[in-house]
Amino acid sequence: MLLRLPTSLSEAQECLAEGAVPIGGATLVWALWQRDGFPEQAMSLRDLPEATALEPEALGAAVVLNRIDDRVPEVLRRAAGSVGTGAVRRTATVGGNLVGSTLRCLLPAALVLDAHATVLGTDGAYETDLAEVLAKRHLLLGIRWRTPMSSGYHKEPADAGGPPPLAVATAVHDDGQGRRRLRIAVRDGYEVLSESAPCDGGADQVIEALERGDVGALAPAAREVVRRQIVDRLV
Repeated sequence: MLLRLPTSLSEAQECLAEGAVPIGGATLVWALWQRDGFPEQAMSLRDLPEATALEPEALGAAVVLNRIDDRVPEVLRRAAGSVGTGAVRRTATVGGNLVGSTLRCLLPAALVLDAHATVLGTDGAYETDLAEVLAKRHLLLGIRWRTPMSSGYHKEPADAGGPPPLAVATAVHDDGQGRRRLRIAVRDGYEVLSESAPCDGGADQVIEALERGDVGALAPAAREVVRRQIVDRLV
């Protein structure tokens, strides 16, 4: 297998056009390749500047999870720190987790940050929303967001090898007109839901508003975890 390491977007496009398979940190695909056979060409974005950004409002797809630090909002840092073991976090990448993994541990954090994705297509790089990236499995270059006023992340304890534990991400944003809005995203099993509500009226008002939406369809235990996270965020 030939591993290609493009250093520019034009080189990355050329690799894709010639059939190179993006691999991220290879934590997800290596076992499959050992079983099914290796591709002739693979491509890593680890030398591509657009995919290695680690900034207060940007994170590249090729950044490995253990490098995510306090340069990014707390919700994203804590979500990354909760993924797997230390060995996994030293190799797994942002792009692999968001696009390649069924667990998508970073997705709730990205959603509450209202993050937008930059992807690489046949005509070059362009910005789109996360829903399109996940639905069409685009080649992710990175995500960008606006810094929230505050944020937090909670993952329930779980046994290794079991079903994905409940995870709740929250963030409070200034709407630009002096009002605050809370965004919340919940991973329940393999499904992720996200909602938002004005939060200047306090936690009870937010909980009541969210209960009328998808949050209200969660199991009672999950709704209680959500309620606690909302109260913690708005106290």
